Amino acid sequence: MMKALLASLLLQGAHGFYLPGVNPYSFTEGEVVKLKVNKMTSQKTLLPVDYYRLPFCQPPGGPKMDHENLGEFLAGDRIESSPYRLNFKVDMYCEQVCITNLGRGEQQGVSPNKMVRAIRKNYHNNWIVDNIPAASKVEDDNTVTTRYWQGFPVGFIASDTKKAYVHNHVNIEVEYHAVETDPTKARIVRFTVEPFSIKHDFEASTDDDDDAAIDEEGNGSSKAFKVADIQNPIESCNTKSANRAHTKYEMVYAHGRAPQEASGRVLFTYDVIWTENANLHWASRWDVYLSMDNAIPAKVHWLSIANSLVIVIVLSAMIAAILVRNLRRDFSRYNRLATDEEKQEDLEEFGWKLVHADVFRPPSFSPLLLAVACGTGAQLLCMTILTILFSAMGFLSPANRGALIMAQLLLYVLMGTVAGYVTARMYKTFKGKSWQKATAAVAFGFPGVCFGLFLIMNIVALSQGSSDAVPVTTMIVLLVLWFGISTPLVFFGAYFGYKQDAIEFPVNTSSIPRQIPDQPWFMGIPFTLLVGGILPFGACFVELYFILASVWMDQYYYVFAFLLLVFLILVVTCAEITVLFCYFQLCGENYHWWWRSFSTAGSTGLYVFLYSFVYFKQLEANQLATYVLYFGYMGLASLGLFLMTGFVGVVTCLWFNKTIYGSIKID
Repeated sequence: MMKALLASLLLQGAHGFYLPGVNPYSFTEGEVVKLKVNKMTSQKTLLPVDYYRLPFCQPPGGPKMDHENLGEFLAGDRIESSPYRLNFKVDMYCEQVCITNLGRGEQQGVSPNKMVRAIRKNYHNNWIVDNIPAASKVEDDNTVTTRYWQGFPVGFIASDTKKAYVHNHVNIEVEYHAVETDPTKARIVRFTVEPFSIKHDFEASTDDDDDAAIDEEGNGSSKAFKVADIQNPIESCNTKSANRAHTKYEMVYAHGRAPQEASGRVLFTYDVIWTENANLHWASRWDVYLSMDNAIPAKVHWLSIANSLVIVIVLSAMIAAILVRNLRRDFSRYNRLATDEEKQEDLEEFGWKLVHADVFRPPSFSPLLLAVACGTGAQLLCMTILTILFSAMGFLSPANRGALIMAQLLLYVLMGTVAGYVTARMYKTFKGKSWQKATAAVAFGFPGVCFGLFLIMNIVALSQGSSDAVPVTTMIVLLVLWFGISTPLVFFGAYFGYKQDAIEFPVNTSSIPRQIPDQPWFMGIPFTLLVGGILPFGACFVELYFILASVWMDQYYYVFAFLLLVFLILVVTCAEITVLFCYFQLCGENYHWWWRSFSTAGSTGLYVFLYSFVYFKQLEANQLATYVLYFGYMGLASLGLFLMTGFVGVVTCLWFNKTIYGSIKID
């Protein structure tokens, strides 16, 4: 049964399995198809901005915002209506949108206009048709490349003139698949945009009726929309041509043609090309996005898992060779009856048995802080496992934007009960008396750090005019989730935790602490942090790279079955390396293992934060706000991983110590 489940999960991860989550909409010929615009994104600034922050053409009456969920707001999505008019199965040739003034031209010593600044910062448009994002098609003299992530660029910088040119014409290519049960209807299965920069020589039309092709609801019609008379049109824009063809690369870059500079009055145009795709079904239309057109083959993830398994096998072999053999020898020595001669020489006790009266002594440094850290780590661990499981099973559909963030947020809030319970049990075991302070610390500690940092990041985004800045209503919703749901659940869990008996230990603790001898250099904190984090990090860094690419480079990540395996390997690796160091520490008669086990496993988070500096070089960022946002959020993520893996280390060592000390005879 378990093998079948594992094979099923792997198959789902390899093929980007998901549950569509929404009912398909079937269009009839001539029906209006809405094209919506989302935030513009850049790898250089990491600050998404609203589409209409730039002087693009606007729909009549102004853009209208879509109803968005909490996850979309937190992700910076701002989905709005657009002036582009599409009708199902109706091709359009060089349809005009509007004439807009982009601002002053580029000159030395003069601040460039908004459009030029956006192009130089490498901003990309993200359009949506029937809930699927636009793929980007790019042509040159030899090749045609289609990319299914990051949208399409606002413009480009010419290699010769170093000037910015705007993409003022787009070929909107839409593919559809006929409904099997009703041949008169069809469903949209693919949406591609090919941008061009065309310098239209035009004069504004004197009889342009801006509402000629717009009805009262803002919906388009198939009637031609005209705002200008083009003096020297390319073939697709020539209304007098008997056989008009769609805009092609050869037309745009024909002799005598020039691209449109990102300044002055610009005419925006577009083609619409409808094509039937009999092989692509509606239920599979997201596959090419989630696999990024097989840009990252499944073999890469398998190699990552193989690399991780090698680390686990090596660690397991070390534990088998060192721990199992030594413990078996220790058990036989400690449990056998000592002879009179051995009693006289007092040789029966040495090694880890010598500290049996101190091994379960509460931590010398802040037992309350350790209990709170373990409670928060348990909360994060449960949230992570459940999120990955739901994603691997396909419940968090990519068609439902913001679902992943909402799932993480709600699961974290609901797992407040776990945080309260674990904190209470640990703190009671440590004989702590300030139980109200401990419960309040776990309820307000890590969430307070997160909210405080989020507030600072929001102010930074607001100062930069980024769509990452969430509105006040979203802030209020987050506070309600925190104080109205999470905090009561933490106190609820803590109530049951304090009702339980303290964790029982197999040996008694003496009233006087034993003196700890000097420790060798390799058992010091720097060395254990260095070695304790490198192996778990090595087990997961390949998947970490892809996750960072999805967060910061707008790529898709939807191989959660692989991620589930890697995460389990990460947890096992943290547990094994911590147990190994704990055994060596006890053999050295050092019984201060509580914080050491937490920091040894938690040092994985430190390696992730250090790796974020290496990854940052790929982003070509050059703004202070970008540095603050990137390292602020990466620091927060690393802190969460530190707490989560640290909890794994403490729980594993607690189980290990209870097991070995419960297996020997104590006089």
